[in-house]
Amino acid sequence: MVENKEISALFHLIDDPDEEVYTTVSTKIISLGRGIIPNLENLWENTNREDVQERIETIIHKLHFRDLTEDFTKWKNEGCELLKGALLTARYHYPEMQDSQALQEIEKLRRNIWLELNNYLTPLEQINVFTSILYNYYKQKGVEISYSQPEDFLITKTLESKKGNAISNGILYLVLCDLLDIPVKATNIPRQFILGYFDRQSEFMNPVVHSTEKINFFIDPLNGNIYSHKDVENYFKRISVSPTASYFKQLGNKQIIRFLLEELSKCFDNDRNRYKMEELITLVKLLDE
Repeated sequence: MVENKEISALFHLIDDPDEEVYTTVSTKIISLGRGIIPNLENLWENTNREDVQERIETIIHKLHFRDLTEDFTKWKNEGCELLKGALLTARYHYPEMQDSQALQEIEKLRRNIWLELNNYLTPLEQINVFTSILYNYYKQKGVEISYSQPEDFLITKTLESKKGNAISNGILYLVLCDLLDIPVKATNIPRQFILGYFDRQSEFMNPVVHSTEKINFFIDPLNGNIYSHKDVENYFKRISVSPTASYFKQLGNKQIIRFLLEELSKCFDNDRNRYKMEELITLVKLLDE
């Protein structure tokens, strides 16, 4: 953005000790849109005072978050495509991130799996092929959820490092299944992010009824392990929860991204980063509207 007298005047006031003045100035700068970011970055580079640099960083962050909020609103209103929602979530942590590398990696994975599939495989054989390529050939690893590791929740880092927790690995798994027309969906089983292979015929005949009979078997996206209905029954006994039909309902893409944002927000539950937690919860509430 070409720097005019108004912008120069605003920049000179960023270091004003009066918080009220600074708030007014920052609000005005933010209203100019993301085009002002290069000017702010140039100002940061030519500023020696740490307190002023922090203020500039805060303004840049607010500009990025405003754009991200608008993008999430658009996403919510235009179909809630899962991969796009996961990439938007990653952009919260990496606002300058480009999607192209992640998209290329996913296409490479899709192609490698597709080449090994055929129409004569049973559902279990299909998933065994899928799992073998993703976890054995491609070497995708699973790690336990840790709220000290926000990057483990982000699909871009999951692809880059070949390492993710159950949620990010699960989203990758679901995205690939969707691209390959494999009927694997996220389930509502409590305290876990577990996927189910949904029987196409049963789903077609009874689209409204939620039943375990619709699910052929379950998949743990952390490592690709396959679980039977008996395994899941034992899990419910272990956590002392009575299984109901609602637990075997498919989660929609908006629900999945909402859950991702909620879990990611827990990584910032400390005094220094509380504002990040609050911003992510704001995005959760936006998806609830």
